[in-house]
Amino acid sequence: MAGHSKWANIQHRKGRQDEKRGKIWTRIIREITVAARSGGGDLSANPRLRLAVDKAKAANMPADRIKYNIDKATGNAEGLTYEEIRYEGYGIGGAAIMIDTMTDNRVRTVAEVRHAFSKHGGNMGTEGSVVFQFKHCGQLIFAPGTSEDKVMEVALEAGAEDVVTDDDGAVEVLTAPADFEAVKNALEAAGLTPEVATVTMRAENTIELAGDDAAKMQKLLDVLEDLDDTQEVYHNAAL
Repeated sequence: MAGHSKWANIQHRKGRQDEKRGKIWTRIIREITVAARSGGGDLSANPRLRLAVDKAKAANMPADRIKYNIDKATGNAEGLTYEEIRYEGYGIGGAAIMIDTMTDNRVRTVAEVRHAFSKHGGNMGTEGSVVFQFKHCGQLIFAPGTSEDKVMEVALEAGAEDVVTDDDGAVEVLTAPADFEAVKNALEAAGLTPEVATVTMRAENTIELAGDDAAKMQKLLDVLEDLDDTQEVYHNAAL
C-alpha cells in the first residue's frame, strides 16, 4: 500500500521541537502527570505512562526528573489538576485539524485556540466535526532506505495491521493501539529503530496544499503547536 510523503513534515516538526526543548519537556511532564494519576506509577501496569516515559527519554529528559514527576503525581502532592480537552476545526482549503490539550483553565485554552484559528485563516468547529476523518492507531515510521520487506515481515508477524510505503520511501507501520508496544518491541529486537513511534490520530485521507496555501497552513499549525496548553496537533494536510 502506498501513502503520501510524510518525511519532510516529520523533519520540519523535529527541527522545531529541537528549537523549543523546554516546551517539549513541559508537555511530556503534563502527560506523565495525568497518566500516573489516572493509571498509577507502575510502568509495567500502565501503558500510557510507559509511552509518556518513552517520549521523555527520546527528548533526553534525565531519569531522575522522570522519576520525580511520577512520584509527585502518584503521591497526590499539591499541584495543578489538568483536564484533557480536544478541539476540532478547519484550516486552509478545508483541511481538518484536531488539537489535544491539557489545561487547568479551559476558558483560557478555548479562547487561545479560537483566536489562532481566526487569525490565521482557519475556522474552529464543533465537537465531532472532523474527528471521523482520523483513525486512532499506533504508528511507527522508518526513514527512507529502510528495507520494506524486513519491516513488513517483522511487523505483520508481531500483529501490525498494515505496512505503508510513502511516496518518499519512508516506511510506515500501523497497529491497533493495544498492539503498539508488542509491534514496536519486535521491530526494535530485529534491529529496526523507528524515527517516529507513537499512538496517534492518523488522517484517513489527505488534502494536498501547495505554494501560499501550504505556507499559510504551516503557519496555522505552528501557532497551534506553540500554544502553552497544546499537547498534540493532528491534521490531514499534505504540504
